[in-house]
Amino acid sequence: MFNNNSKFNLLMKYIFFCLLIFLSFPIFPQTSLGDELENFNENLNTITTAVPFLTISPDSRSGAMGDVGAATSPDVHSIHWNSAKLAFLPDGGAFAVSYTPWLSKLVPDISLSHITGYYKLNKISAIAGGMRYFSLGNIQFTNDQGEYVGEYDPNEYVFDLAYSMKLSNNFSAGLVMKYIYSNLTGGIFVEGLQTEAGKSFAVDLGTYYQSNQFEISGYDSQWALGLNISNIGSKISYTESGDEDFLPMNLKIGSSISTDIDEFNKIMLAFDINKLLVPTPPVYAIDANGQPVDIDGNPVQLGSPEHHIVAGQNPNVGIVQGIFQSFSDAPGGIEEELNELMYSVGAEYWYDNQFAFRFGYFHEHENKGNRKYFTLGSSLKLNVFEIDFAYLIPANASVRSPLENTMRFSLVFNLDNFDSENLFKSTRSKNDQKNLNQINTPK
Repeated sequence: MFNNNSKFNLLMKYIFFCLLIFLSFPIFPQTSLGDELENFNENLNTITTAVPFLTISPDSRSGAMGDVGAATSPDVHSIHWNSAKLAFLPDGGAFAVSYTPWLSKLVPDISLSHITGYYKLNKISAIAGGMRYFSLGNIQFTNDQGEYVGEYDPNEYVFDLAYSMKLSNNFSAGLVMKYIYSNLTGGIFVEGLQTEAGKSFAVDLGTYYQSNQFEISGYDSQWALGLNISNIGSKISYTESGDEDFLPMNLKIGSSISTDIDEFNKIMLAFDINKLLVPTPPVYAIDANGQPVDIDGNPVQLGSPEHHIVAGQNPNVGIVQGIFQSFSDAPGGIEEELNELMYSVGAEYWYDNQFAFRFGYFHEHENKGNRKYFTLGSSLKLNVFEIDFAYLIPANASVRSPLENTMRFSLVFNLDNFDSENLFKSTRSKNDQKNLNQINTPK
């Protein structure tokens, strides 16, 4: 079906590269900042969203490579990183379970669990599903006077359903639909308002390009590009007041290159850039006492429509406007916009397709969260399953990571290898080879 489509491949490449360039270098409007903003880019101005657990790496493979995943080689966890990669997976199917302790050095009952699986419908398409469950352990609630009012086990989860299809031999697209549930308070009253569970529907859109094999200094190599926009969905509200928060909508662009050194050794290098598609908090006007004021200096409620914005743009906008606004609304101008980019780099080495070693690095600007950490891990692949490990090492002593000094693991099960006939054939082949070696061994 794809033997005579070189023109289509060329067109897809052109469109894909144009899209990458457009999203990587947005046009920023010129702004004029007052003297009070001269050193603004030296101040902390982080972007906050609801359900941040959606941005946590759920699997140990990417978790060991600095959280890269937009263009890494396809695997069963692709539903989270870039669903378009699912179409390039081998025929058959697989499923995986992952477990990530959270703040394990402080409390024992906070964790992220993840289960996912895929199935190839045919040579060009695949479906996948998954669930992530984030447990915050047991929390005791108190009132303003510190009196005990009850306890609850807050939890959040998301259900994913994905479809991916090849549009050519080298290019694919993917779609993920999500249902998000976040219950952090168990319905208690806060400042006279009853809290409620936050609910939302969202989608991910992904594209993936994988080149044909080519040679680098005589070694067989392959490169890939990936783009994924995740968590595009309705805002979440936790109270009856109707105050809503954005989901962590995110743009991820990545590239990778893999090389077969010889029959037994191969390596892969990958690089990702991330950008939250959420409005940046503006700079609001305050009086000499630090109280919020309107344009005429009159006291108003913090963040209300009357609260005067000195620099930046109003963050209380719709989803679509918020996505486009996120490229040009930083109070510090283009310098701050560039500071909002997050970078990941990772590497993976495989020996005989049975043992792997991985490492990576993640970087976030000091004024946007200041997360910086190294990661490393390994993998052991057997006939039926694969086990992955990941470990995080902070690179910034001033910002502690919830995953610091924590071991994460994932188990991947290949469904084809559970087939009794395949296992029998594999066992018989090994026995035949063993008998042949005995016959050929001189006595």
